[in-house]
Parts: sequence; C-alpha cells; structure tokens
Amino acid sequence: MPVAVPVRDEDLPTLEAWTRAPSVSAGAALRARIVLACAAGEGTSQVARRLGTSRPTVIAWRERYRAGGLAALADAPRSGRPKTVDEAEILARTLEPPPAGLGVTHWSSRLLAAELGVGDATIARCWRRYGLQPWRRESFKFSTDPALEAKVRDVVGLYLDPPQKAVVLCVCEKSQIQALDRTAPILPLRPGLPERATHDYVRHGTTTLFALEVATGHVTEACYELHRHEEFLAFLKKVARAYPRQKLHVVVDNYATHKHPDVEAWLARHHRVTLHFTPTSGSWLNLVEVFFSIITRQAIRRGTFVSVKELVGAIRRFIDGWNDRCHPFTWTKTPDEVLSHARPRKRTSDAEH
Repeated sequence: MPVAVPVRDEDLPTLEAWTRAPSVSAGAALRARIVLACAAGEGTSQVARRLGTSRPTVIAWRERYRAGGLAALADAPRSGRPKTVDEAEILARTLEPPPAGLGVTHWSSRLLAAELGVGDATIARCWRRYGLQPWRRESFKFSTDPALEAKVRDVVGLYLDPPQKAVVLCVCEKSQIQALDRTAPILPLRPGLPERATHDYVRHGTTTLFALEVATGHVTEACYELHRHEEFLAFLKKVARAYPRQKLHVVVDNYATHKHPDVEAWLARHHRVTLHFTPTSGSWLNLVEVFFSIITRQAIRRGTFVSVKELVGAIRRFIDGWNDRCHPFTWTKTPDEVLSHARPRKRTSDAEH
C-alpha cells in the first residue's frame, strides 16, 4: 500500500511554487515534487520512475518532510574538513597588481593560484562567486565640455518635445567605411554551418557616408571621398531641398567642418535651418548613431566589395530598402537621467554611508 504523506495546508502553496519557480534549485524542486506525489497517494516505485530518481531518495525525502516539515527539505550541514581557503586573501591579492617580476598586467587564475599555493579551480570559484574578471577591461570617457548641461538639455529636449511644424534631423558622418574584397569566395550558409569568409582581405579604398535620421526614421544620404566643409555644406543644401519651406533643427557633433565660416554664412542666410551641437565626446547623443549600427550590421560588415563604387551602390540599395520599412527612433531618457551618467562622480571619502 502506498504510504501517504499529509501535507500541511500552509506548506502546499510553497511546495507548488518550488516546482515552478526558475529561481529554485533543481534539488529543491525535486524534493517538492516527491512530497506532493506521495501526498497524492502515489507509490514509492511509481514516484521514483516518474521523477527519474531512486526509491531510497523518495523514501528519505518523504520521511524527512513527515518529521520536520518544509525546514527538513533544506540541505543538512555536510560532514568533512572545514574550508581552509582564505577568500579574503584571494580577493585582496586579485585587486592588487601582480608583482613586476611576473611581467604581466593582470592576474590569471593559474598565476594567482601558484602565488597563494592553492588550486586554480579554487581561484576561479572565488572569482565567480564575487563577480571578479581580471582579464576584462571596459573603457569610459566623460565629456569635459563646459556647456555639457546646456547641450544635453537642448538635444534631448528636441527628441522628447520637438517644436511644432518643424522637422528634427540627426546628421553625422560615418567615416572610414572600407570597401573590402575577400581573397577567396565566401562559403554560403549550410545546415549546421554558418556562412564562412576568409580572415584576410584586399582593401579597395574608403568612402564617407553622410546619413540623416528624421522623426519617421527616413534617411537621406550622400557619399563623398572627402570630408571637408564643402561636402558638409553640399549635404546641408541637399537636406534643405528635401524639406522645402519647413523649419529644420539639425543635430550634429562638434567636428570643425560644421562650424566653418562658409557654413555659418550659409546658415545666416537660411534662417529655417538651425544646428544643435552635441557635447564634446558626446556624439552618442546623436540618434543617427543607432542607424550607423544597423547599416553596419546588416549591409556592410559581411559584404564583399571590389571597388568603392560597388560599396556606395550597396549603401544606397540598403537605404532605399530601409526607407520603405523605416520606423521612428524614440528617445526615452530625460536630460536629468542622461546627465547623471555623463558627469564623472566626485568621490569625497572612502567611507560607506
């Protein structure tokens, strides 16, 4: 006869939650299923077969729950020698630079293990537990623009609350687009195999792409071999012709060509076009950078081009297709949220408050 285990009413929701919650360990979920199955009247052998475990395991957890309830389903203290590894020492040495005699810039698990006389797996476990990754480095840069706050509020304000009866445009140059030709034909995609291309390539030149992102996501482009104020001014005129008799607010970066006297003289004669400058080292505020990422991933990076002319053709084909399926680019951060990350944090003390 199956041995039924009465489940306390207050324990039932917790046991059922353990069987579903992804954050619960596999062991705890198995124990909950064993208890619930036994409470439903299933026999020991039947429970063991259905849950893929052994009869002694089913009996052990069934009886532990009967004797101690939910608390008894937790792992009991294990026997054996107490842990002797000094994790504080591992953490402290990891955060210090390696000795100059090693000639390395950062610790590896094997170097630190040899230094401390422990196993490299011990070092690796400690690093995982505390989220240390000495082999990684990330870069950052804070803008030193004295008009940082004013420029952020100006540009972000255009995104969040654009002027009525005006068009907000984002213009930037994607320079150094290389026309690369692989030295061997690309091997096409196959089941179980990705598309493959040779690592080496032949350079056929570079071109510069001027891209425009508008509130609808529509893009206007012009490809030039050079990037001078003459090309930028020609592009501004092209954009102005594309939006006749409309006020244009154009977001650009602080590149010198955007502030050339000829450009400023043209703007003085065309009052409907206003330039808004992103902060120094803050070109990421320009939404057209998002489009640059899209065109790079979808049309340029994996392409093969035997000439600059072919590269320009590929860019224009992509933009034609993009404009057929384009969508608005939506900015979500307020100026205050942007500024909280754009300024370096001044640390006044090492004390925890």
